[in-house]
Amino acid sequence: MGRSIPPGELEWEVKSHYSFKETILPITQTLFYFTEHEMKEAEPERKKPAILFLRSCDIHAMKRLDQVYLNHGAEDYYYRRLRDRVKLVLMGCAQTCENGFCVSMGTNRTRDYDGAVQLVEAVDVHEEGMSWKLDSRWQELTDILESMELPEEEAEPAYVTENQVKVRLPEHCGPELINHPVWREYDSRCIACGRCNFVCPTCTCFTMQDIFYQDNENAGERRRVHGSCMVDGYTDVAGGGSCRKDNGDRMRFKVLHKISDFKKKFGYQMCVGCGRCDDVCPEYISFSACVNKLADMEKEGR
Repeated sequence: MGRSIPPGELEWEVKSHYSFKETILPITQTLFYFTEHEMKEAEPERKKPAILFLRSCDIHAMKRLDQVYLNHGAEDYYYRRLRDRVKLVLMGCAQTCENGFCVSMGTNRTRDYDGAVQLVEAVDVHEEGMSWKLDSRWQELTDILESMELPEEEAEPAYVTENQVKVRLPEHCGPELINHPVWREYDSRCIACGRCNFVCPTCTCFTMQDIFYQDNENAGERRRVHGSCMVDGYTDVAGGGSCRKDNGDRMRFKVLHKISDFKKKFGYQMCVGCGRCDDVCPEYISFSACVNKLADMEKEGR
């Protein structure tokens, strides 16, 4: 379906600094309230349906989140009730973004959407500027468009075929890479701020917080809060120990989980190549460069 409308409210050229995941995984999410005698489930953060305009890599990221929260053991109830309220609209990418490597990860195109929009130049002499074409796979949207008697015109979302950044993935990530001294480089370079995790559309870690009210110390609420495998305290255990105290060990865990461990379990890579981690790192640590370094070391056998 197609029609000419002002497309100015959508940002077509710039990649979002943060991912979409806060709409279905709130940074802070109250799960339930409690008193001395009872517990009450918290209302969902968003009751109304929402439409998310996403790039192809982020729609692929949604698949990763669904895998973790819905298709791996028991469903996460709090994730499900927000996930069911969103529809996904694909925004085509006419050109590659800075630091993105979606082509290397196979996430540069997708058909898993409820609708797709593509920005095009107006061709009618009576029209000015730009317009969009819309491909609807959402029956409610299709019914609305048909009721408006809009001309049928299938949209073919644009997608990039080459990125400036190209990633070579190691095949095995065996003990020689896991125990390689290259990870010690990040002990000093990484400052454990966790920004890479918080902007990543596929990171799913969280911590729990029990909040007790000042006027009644026996009443309060339990919250789920975004966590990060890169920050201090996340792997602390009873007795004062820590599973990954050094920043290099945390970097190793994050990188290998994204490009190896997840794939061993589910059959596809966790990383979708959006490049946001490289965008936000204050120490200019490049995830893509790290992965390429691992692939080269594996190939050279060192």
